[in-house]
Amino acid sequence: MQISIKSLSHQYFNGKTTHALEDIHLDILQKQFVALIGPSGCGKSTLIRLIANLITPSIGEIKIGQIDPQKAIENGQIAWMAQSPALLPWLTVEGNLRLAERFQKGRQKRKLSVEQVLERVGLVGAADQHPFTLSGGMQQRLALARLLLQDAPIWLMDEPFAALDELTRERLTEELFSLWKDFSPTVLWITHNIHEAVKLSDRILVFSDQPGRIIADIPNPIPHPRLENQPDFQDLLSRLRKVLHQESVGSFIDAP
Repeated sequence: MQISIKSLSHQYFNGKTTHALEDIHLDILQKQFVALIGPSGCGKSTLIRLIANLITPSIGEIKIGQIDPQKAIENGQIAWMAQSPALLPWLTVEGNLRLAERFQKGRQKRKLSVEQVLERVGLVGAADQHPFTLSGGMQQRLALARLLLQDAPIWLMDEPFAALDELTRERLTEELFSLWKDFSPTVLWITHNIHEAVKLSDRILVFSDQPGRIIADIPNPIPHPRLENQPDFQDLLSRLRKVLHQESVGSFIDAP
């Protein structure tokens, strides 16, 4: 499902005016995997929160297909995954998913059942456990299962694996990429890791914080599987570094 953004600006008011986004014009095509990179506070999270209808834009328009974000949320067309898994500790792994399933009643028929989702993310053996008994990686697998259960055509992902160790993060990003290939959602993925952006996405949006705006929209045509020792992989990394350093952006991870 396509996302269209026109003349979008947003300000926060907390004693003074903070310009989070400034005059954003953007079309995200159906089934695209788009990485958003830039310094902390540059407007990446604000943008996907606006798309998710969690906040209302100061100026401008967002369309999900032909409808506004509020209607898209009501129709179950947008799924959200944040850095914190936001699990209910008194429910089991399966119980958390059953609760999410209940909120989907009356919406379109889902492709996968709770049992199938648990199997897909590797949590069948943990179905009766409670979230506090799980590792951080397993908790995010459960959050990923909850997202997958919604069967939404748009996935908004705000650094969901940022707090995990490198090995667990790599495994989960590989699993996410596999899910994207199988289910073909439109994905907006916030990350500070430029290697991750190049490895996963087919388009990279680079944000500046003076004020929040998109300073580069870079296509990523590298065929999969993408290996970091490939010349085209390294060429795109170099291009990203140049854009980021030109804007004096320092809060990104320049390491595999």
